[in-house]
Amino acid sequence: MKIASYIYEGRASYGVVEGSQVIDLGPLQSDLGADLKEAIVCNRLAELSPAQLGDLPRIDLAEITFLPVIPNPGKVLCIGINYATHVRETGREMPTYPMIFTRFADSQTSHLQAIIRPKASIKLDFEGELAVVIGKRARHVKQADALDYVAGYACYNDGSVRDWQKHTIQFVPGKNFPSTGGFGPWLVTPDELGDPQNLELTTRLNGEVMQHTSTADMIFDVRKLIEYCTTFTELAPGDVIVSGTTGGVGAFREPPVWMKPGDIVEVEISGIGILRNTIADEA
Repeated sequence: MKIASYIYEGRASYGVVEGSQVIDLGPLQSDLGADLKEAIVCNRLAELSPAQLGDLPRIDLAEITFLPVIPNPGKVLCIGINYATHVRETGREMPTYPMIFTRFADSQTSHLQAIIRPKASIKLDFEGELAVVIGKRARHVKQADALDYVAGYACYNDGSVRDWQKHTIQFVPGKNFPSTGGFGPWLVTPDELGDPQNLELTTRLNGEVMQHTSTADMIFDVRKLIEYCTTFTELAPGDVIVSGTTGGVGAFREPPVWMKPGDIVEVEISGIGILRNTIADEA
């Protein structure tokens, strides 16, 4: 099942994506939850029958305005330096533990909306990543059980303002400018996606492939990340782990490649779809 969050006719909603349409779950919000995060908490999406879905309104995707998959996550934990190819291009040592920083919910933007280049910098970089959405309260989870706690997966572009990222050894300033983190286009449930370590991830800038990898190249796989994160914090339904990027980022190219207004950046993950954003300057 693919589930998108969106605005239609001025109303925030969510629904099941089928082909070029979305089945609007708005009429069932009193039972399922007011938004996708609440629906994950209620855990009744899998119970929807074909008959129930058949009675709901269908909307063309072209008529909706996408929202970030989870517009209001309680936590967004991002993993740095988690692909061997990216470690090599940075010249770092192979990490012993996951490198973790946080994003704020208001630093995110959605599919087909602009990633904003801030007034403070021109060094806006792309990072195509797999996002993992947590499906139930998780604390001290073991690797063997970790995927049981996943509600689904999405594409993420962890847009990075590189000079601000490098002001100190802490990444948070460079990762939290408004509307720099693309999150979409929708959530794909685990039963539809399969093994998260057997996916193909590609980032394109203006049609040119900049990053291409298999998620098998992760140093700490999804299971290990869930185990590690739930050891130091409790994860709740709708929380997000953004699992890191591969080699090919703009900062380590010669010359460096920075995203600029008018550019189109795409993150595609097999089995999920394509997250597409334009680049615009901050007003």
